[in-house]
Amino acid sequence: MTAALNRSNAPFDALVGASAPDRTGIVHLGLGNFHRAHAAVYTAQAMAAAGGDWGIRGFANSSDRVVAPLRAQDNLYSILQLTESGAQAGLIDVHRNLGIASADPDAVVSAIADPAHRIVTLTVSEAGYTRDAVTGRLAVDSPALTAELKSAETPRSTIGMIARGLTRRVESGEPMTVLSCDNLQSAGEVTRAAVTDYLDAAGASQDVVDFVQKSVSFPNAMVDRIVPKTTASHTAAVAGLLGVEDQAPVPAEDFTMWVLEDDFAAGRPAWDQAGALFTDEVEAYEMVKLRLLNGSHSLIAYLGVLSGAATIDASWSLDSVRSAVLGGIEHDYLPTFTLPTGFDATDYVAQLDARWRNPLIGHATTQVGSDGSLKLLQRIPDAALFHLRQGRMPHHLALCTAAWIACVAPPLGFTPGPLAADIRDPAREALAEAVSGAVTTDDHVRRILGGGFFPAELAAEDSFTQRVAELLAVLTRDGVPAATADAAH
Repeated sequence: MTAALNRSNAPFDALVGASAPDRTGIVHLGLGNFHRAHAAVYTAQAMAAAGGDWGIRGFANSSDRVVAPLRAQDNLYSILQLTESGAQAGLIDVHRNLGIASADPDAVVSAIADPAHRIVTLTVSEAGYTRDAVTGRLAVDSPALTAELKSAETPRSTIGMIARGLTRRVESGEPMTVLSCDNLQSAGEVTRAAVTDYLDAAGASQDVVDFVQKSVSFPNAMVDRIVPKTTASHTAAVAGLLGVEDQAPVPAEDFTMWVLEDDFAAGRPAWDQAGALFTDEVEAYEMVKLRLLNGSHSLIAYLGVLSGAATIDASWSLDSVRSAVLGGIEHDYLPTFTLPTGFDATDYVAQLDARWRNPLIGHATTQVGSDGSLKLLQRIPDAALFHLRQGRMPHHLALCTAAWIACVAPPLGFTPGPLAADIRDPAREALAEAVSGAVTTDDHVRRILGGGFFPAELAAEDSFTQRVAELLAVLTRDGVPAATADAAH
């Protein structure tokens, strides 16, 4: 029987980067697979290159699913890098003193207030920022935040815990950086606005407001690495490669990218020496990621679900899906933004092709398709409006919208298949209520696009609504190949 991983038997010859010291300099919120395959790896490599007290005090959001095995394994875990030619495993040792935020929010607040900690990083997904879906600002009128703001207890929302921690940090006056590592456009600005909105709603003193404005930085950043859910096969592969049983391994593709603004109020690890790119063109790289990768990823996922393809590589292998995605990149996405200086879009799309066809990743289409009511707001409206205002119809953006609707809010009489039921979306119930009673496909789509689920500016573009309805009708009547052919204008 393979021995359980711990510090006494760990294969340190497979260590990635360096082990962290006991002293921690980073607080991280959200201990899911992405953080552990991305920022944690860069941090280990940065400490190997330049040292520093950059251990990570990590908090899971609400579950001990990751915390319990990591504690049992002395905070060690493996990264399983999956390539078309095989798999490689390495050991990560950068986390210390792990906790669960919902169970002990005071510990999170204290960690943020601790002057030894100089950076707070976040991977809490789009939902963790508690934003209004249309305005993009903090949803202070939401039931959860309204109750929290009225309570004398420690906040439990991510933004609330950060705001309270920074409020207490005023006592030391030590500067801090709050770094979002989530898939959000202008993530730093979004996070700053959310924290500022929370402080305002909480009646924070002017001293606190001034401290956050002058001594806390919120750099923008773009993150990119495909990290699927861990399965038993990944655990078995690690045992075969490292000779120990890891109960918290992280599978990931070999591609990784991190682009950041160099705006750190209290210093940072040498992430640049670990391969991160520091630039003043973060917004341009964000557009590359959010539109070419993320927007396309959504289309692959929803068309795949409707085709019965359980994984991204299976969906990408379908000619109808592939042609629709490449058409969307060329006609609907690339014309909408300026590429970073010297960026080769053709080479990037070739990289995407290799990443999406990698059979070892096994990225579930239902995982990629989850939270579409939040994700698509980042990927569809602005690009669609760019074309519509110039008299052009973005057919593939309309197709993606129609495919999402077919999966999570199908019209009367259409059953999207068994995979669609596994797509998580926080708006499922609200969408079902909105379309209740709709008889025609056109009415069905209008109730969604004009019902507050998308910005009013896009809802006002009647031609787009009509095109989404047309493609939804084709999808539900004739299937994915017919709909992708219809979209290929």
